Amino acid sequence: KRLKLYHTHTGETLERVFWADGRYLPDALAEINTLLRDHRNNQVAPIAPQLLSLLARIGSLVGASEGFHVISGYRSPQTNQLLADRSSGVARRSLHLDGKAIDIRIPGRSLVDVRDAALSVRGGGVGFYPESQFVHVDIGRVRRW
Repeated sequence: KRLKLYHTHTGETLERVFWADGRYLPDALAEINTLLRDHRNNQVAPIAPQLLSLLARIGSLVGASEGFHVISGYRSPQTNQLLADRSSGVARRSLHLDGKAIDIRIPGRSLVDVRDAALSVRGGGVGFYPESQFVHVDIGRVRRW
């Protein structure tokens, strides 16, 4: 399984195979963890490999040849509190805190198509934020908003 990621806040890009021969690749996971760090304070935390597999499934459904644009991956408690204080749309106990959620868009694909692909795989929660131009995907319980 391969992912191509571009972090919209840092400008960093990464394209890596993260799963091969029946196992996740630790070096690739470490690089992905770094790219998906909390960009506000540079805190790195483990991203759940299952979330990466879910992204790969979504990408294969919509044809994400350009890769994923990442708006938010891991969030530290401090960053999540800051965002929750500013917006009622940010969960106080967000799965971003556990490395189990990501906010994305896919260049050349409509947000509706990305949302629908995420919903179709039933891999967790899917939030649709057209005004902010992203889809939230997590590996929590299956739900939508």
